[in-house]
Amino acid sequence: MHKTPFMMAMLSALLFGAATPASKLLLQGIGPFQLAGLLYLGAAFALVPAALRQGGFALPARSDRRNRLRLSGAVVFGGIIAPVALLFGLRLAGAASVSLWLNLELAATAVLGVLVFRDHLGRKGWIGVALALLASALLAGAPDSAGPLAVVLVLLACLCWGLDNHLTALIDGISPSQSTLWKGSIAGSVNLIIGLTFEPISAGFQQLSLALLVGALCYGASIVLYIHSAQQIGATRAQLLFASAPFFGVMLSVLLLDESLSLVHLIATPVFLLGVSLLLIESHTHRHNHAAMTHEHVHSHDDDHHNHAHDGLADSARHSHLHTHQPMTHQHPHWPDLHHRHRHKHPH
Repeated sequence: MHKTPFMMAMLSALLFGAATPASKLLLQGIGPFQLAGLLYLGAAFALVPAALRQGGFALPARSDRRNRLRLSGAVVFGGIIAPVALLFGLRLAGAASVSLWLNLELAATAVLGVLVFRDHLGRKGWIGVALALLASALLAGAPDSAGPLAVVLVLLACLCWGLDNHLTALIDGISPSQSTLWKGSIAGSVNLIIGLTFEPISAGFQQLSLALLVGALCYGASIVLYIHSAQQIGATRAQLLFASAPFFGVMLSVLLLDESLSLVHLIATPVFLLGVSLLLIESHTHRHNHAAMTHEHVHSHDDDHHNHAHDGLADSARHSHLHTHQPMTHQHPHWPDLHHRHRHKHPH
């Protein structure tokens, strides 16, 4: 297989990992609300070309109240609350510790999937969640962690992003680039306005431009690279590679910010690695039924659910249109998405 999609996934992880140490530097002259706004506006600007090719701000004609609520929830939790909580936590703790704590997003997404979104988590997954929490608790005692408040703030950010992950996956008829454009534009503007209300911008033009650039590269370009990679090598492989992002953040924190790694960091890192690995290899499969469904969303024809034909279109080509699924019963690994919303009955 060609190496380009793998390189895109790794570059996506590197850029996203770089956001934490870069934000730590920017916080020296820009407040958390203002910086959160600038970062997400930068991401929105970077995603304009990709989003315009897929409809821009336009929502599908069939968009109902449920989809609009999901998009609104993604904007509020993932775009407004999460980045501000992260940046307040980053003001208290070192970038290396915060980078490692960001592994909690995967654990938060898994737990929310079980508690709220009808997902299933097996023994490996629960052990992975436990290891991530254990590593986070260990890091709370690191010299640069500033105590439990920093952990709580980063955990809040990860919970909000976990909720955002589920809500975005369930939005019918809107691409990841479009949802990020909505999130970046609205949430970025709201946080910037809130920040300006509390205090005027004291940073110069160069620092403000740098904040927009960090948002464009570390969030916007990172998302585009990840999407392109996932479309070519599959979401599972792409996610495995992207999971290296927090560890890139640690490396860059040491190299760029001259932060030192303590014994606690060295102990917590392999615990996080093991926990993340268990969460990523967690697989849920069973025989399940699909009822007839008509909806619109971005899809390709190389999966187990989209078997309608288009003349001259490759099976792997991503496209969006209104389509109908016939009733189907089959078995394959899956997670809660537009096609899998069933509950599971477990023996007592």
